[in-house]
Amino acid sequence: MKKINEAVDKVRRQENTENSLLKKTRYIWLKNPQNLTKKQREKFTSLAKMNLKTVRAYKLKLALQEFWQIEDVTTAAAYLQRWYLWAKRSRLEPMIEAADFINRNWQGIMQYITSRINNGILAGINSVIQTVKWITLIKEDEMDSSITI
Repeated sequence: MKKINEAVDKVRRQENTENSLLKKTRYIWLKNPQNLTKKQREKFTSLAKMNLKTVRAYKLKLALQEFWQIEDVTTAAAYLQRWYLWAKRSRLEPMIEAADFINRNWQGIMQYITSRINNGILAGINSVIQTVKWITLIKEDEMDSSITI
């Protein structure tokens, strides 16, 4: 989602040069709707009624967030394919680049749907393994030094 948030922000920054109403709205587009403050929600409601590129990019972001809740691989693949085509046809260059990123990482994304293991979990497991290896090396070193004395 980092790439998608970056893409939405790029669209906002590009459009901000043409539309001063988008000034100071960065965090509205980076937050989930349920996390908006009352003031942000009011601003978002008024902006959402306008035909803004940023609103289109935000809708793409929200649609992709729904993808992560899908548990069936076939349904997830079909959903992601529809999302990808929508993003490619959006005529929003940052979103097209994000869609290309999704396409390049398709297998890993679909693997997540199957296993529900993400890189954070794998990094944590790897950290435990590296710690155990380090402790083992220290113990072996202590045993070797006690033998030579």
